[in-house]
Amino acid sequence: MSQLFFHRLSQRCQEAQTLLCVGLDPRVTLVPQAEVSEAVQQIVEMNRRIIDATSPYAAAFKPNIAFYEAFGIPGLEALKITLELIPEEIPVILDAKRGDIGATARAYAQAVFEDLDVEAVTLSPYMGSDSAEPFLDYKDRGAFFLCKTSNPGSRDFQTLENCKGTPLYLQVADRVLTWGAGEGQCGLVVGGNDIPALRAVRERHPGAWMLAPGIGAQGGSIEDCIRWGAGKDGMGILPVVARGIAQAENPGETAKWYRDQLNEARRTVQSPGSSLQNLQQGSAIEDSEPTLSEDDHLRRRVLRGLVDNQCFRTGEFTLKSGEKSPFYIDLRLIMSSPELLAVTAKAYASLLDRASLRGYSFDRIAGIPAAGLPLATAVSLETGIPMIFPRLNVKSHGTGRFIEGAYNEGERVLLLDDLITSGKSKIEALEVLRQAGLRVDHLVVLLERGTQGRKDMQAAGITLEAFAHVNEFFPLLEDLGVLSAEQRRSMEEFANR
Repeated sequence: MSQLFFHRLSQRCQEAQTLLCVGLDPRVTLVPQAEVSEAVQQIVEMNRRIIDATSPYAAAFKPNIAFYEAFGIPGLEALKITLELIPEEIPVILDAKRGDIGATARAYAQAVFEDLDVEAVTLSPYMGSDSAEPFLDYKDRGAFFLCKTSNPGSRDFQTLENCKGTPLYLQVADRVLTWGAGEGQCGLVVGGNDIPALRAVRERHPGAWMLAPGIGAQGGSIEDCIRWGAGKDGMGILPVVARGIAQAENPGETAKWYRDQLNEARRTVQSPGSSLQNLQQGSAIEDSEPTLSEDDHLRRRVLRGLVDNQCFRTGEFTLKSGEKSPFYIDLRLIMSSPELLAVTAKAYASLLDRASLRGYSFDRIAGIPAAGLPLATAVSLETGIPMIFPRLNVKSHGTGRFIEGAYNEGERVLLLDDLITSGKSKIEALEVLRQAGLRVDHLVVLLERGTQGRKDMQAAGITLEAFAHVNEFFPLLEDLGVLSAEQRRSMEEFANR
């Protein structure tokens, strides 16, 4: 190899017209030692299937070494075989997150760049430049340094600010991009589901390459990832998809879909007048896309996702009451989109964060059947809070339980539903939980419609937290060109009666 890594990566992206990085993270159940060889063979065959099917659409492959090290020496042999299966023209980024000093770092670098002979590696910058030097001594190889990662716990340290108000992740970006051959050798790991971080890093370092996990299963939006993470040439970012492809029935078709969606997003954001173009040409951000907080970005992603997935539709609809409505809301459709379900769970989690700042904590989440159940499940997975649910129609067989799931009398329970118009079904669920000796004083919903529901909850002694009000759809739809100003006013009048 003679070219710098990022030059070779750019060439691959241009020639194959793709930005997609395919993760090779074989999730094989750990087995007794006697069966390790069988599991290793399974890993190789799984990877062979993915590589053969996705190579035409891959800008790079990214195996995570942990999934191979879990099987010891045979697992590392499976990794070596996997690397041999990857076509020579496709770069390989080993996700190893190494970070140590002295002889240890040199040994890690030798293992990565000589024994495994990969083109790039992920590194932790925590121990400073001398922990990176042994890797950067390989001048033709690349390194992606952890900057703002996609996991929720990244906020514990990575967003801490210095005396000038600069978060740690931007300080990391500023420093590591001066190491080695700079942006010709060093890139950054920035979560593709963290739009404020993508935007901040891109504005500060227009030429840097970013490896962006968090697309697909972790809820990242393809369009937003490209809009705020791509460079002015439409490149500079590698969105990573692993589970979304590996677990697909047809990995090749799924990889092609992601490749095409990424390219469509590139075309959209590079069109004249787009917010990305305005940003790169130096015009004021406020002229095209207002500066948004992290909460506002999340709100816009959720609302846009609901529109895109037909959860909010305009037209003429007959409601249960017989009344005609100019719009219809069906949040049950959220569960059919894993990406929207994941970002919706983050929306609910933000409401829990807000409550925790006021001193509230919850032992259980109680989803209200039926629309609230998949949402409560997703929120339980996002927050780690156990889930239960009240039966509004008690079964006449088996245990005849009023509440499904494990709980203890006296625990504080967070009531969760999709939408509130009035409080009737919420109060029914509330009574079931309270009769079981559970403390319930909070309800969270994704959307609030009208004002009656809030009044009903106040009368029942419940604090209502809504992620958004239905009214917030109307300016978004006008902004997207779906509604005229007159139609927007008409819908707002109907919604606020």
